[in-house]
Amino acid sequence: MSFQFQPISLNGQDEYNRHFSLCGQKSSDYSFANLWGWGTEYGLEWCFCDGYILLRQTIPSLMYWAPVGDWSTVDWDLLRNKLPRDVLFIRVPEALKVLWEVRLGGIIVEESREHWDYLYNIDELITLRGRKFHGKKNLLNQFLRDNDVQFVPLDEKTVEQALLLQTEWLLWRNSENDDTLNSENRAIVKVFHDWAQLQGLMGAGLVVDGKMIAYTVAEVLDEHSIVIHFEKGCPQFKGVYQAINQMFLEKSCQGFALVNREQDLGDEGLRRAKMSYNPIGFLKKYKIQL
Repeated sequence: MSFQFQPISLNGQDEYNRHFSLCGQKSSDYSFANLWGWGTEYGLEWCFCDGYILLRQTIPSLMYWAPVGDWSTVDWDLLRNKLPRDVLFIRVPEALKVLWEVRLGGIIVEESREHWDYLYNIDELITLRGRKFHGKKNLLNQFLRDNDVQFVPLDEKTVEQALLLQTEWLLWRNSENDDTLNSENRAIVKVFHDWAQLQGLMGAGLVVDGKMIAYTVAEVLDEHSIVIHFEKGCPQFKGVYQAINQMFLEKSCQGFALVNREQDLGDEGLRRAKMSYNPIGFLKKYKIQL
């Protein structure tokens, strides 16, 4: 029996989230909001199997993502035998890689540094104590000193303000009509458009003089961690990114220990920015041929 794949859909969200909650390691790629936002860009499809969900992307080429579910109960030999021999799995979390090395012989593993998730201690990013955060703390204090800012949670109403900021941000940044930025913009707009239907989303905006100048979009990954999917700020406000980052964690993320700020996709500027916040670790991911 062959796998019957269908495009990611909102009506499968509950069942997907049930399987995702059983994963032995939860990376940013596999939250439903992430799949939904990027689904059209990657041509994402899923197949609900016995005990797990098989994911694949069809754009720009056919590649499988890690299966979602309770990895300890899956018959991996059966899955391998049902798939073509040259199938490539990408974005495979380290815990599944280790399990496959034990359960399956002869797999080919390649590290995917560009897809590693950056993990941070939430308390450190709230307090910004010590020399390693000195520059961030100064920028935050300067922003708070110079601006009368209002912190607002994102909801169905304030999302409209965030969408307006996103449109303006794209005009500021995308003078060369960059395909990557255009693709990200479509993903963000899709998430904002379906905000009320997406479970577990949270976020906030900063408002100055009645206008939103920064927003962040996040989601709960598990009982200990949240993931930041999108974060944008108005470039005319120095320290705005330090402010939205610190204020959101302080006001909305009490009770969580870790924040996952996703991957750098091999972009050197993005890598430097993520490293500047002093990650305490990484959720490593791999390319694997079974």
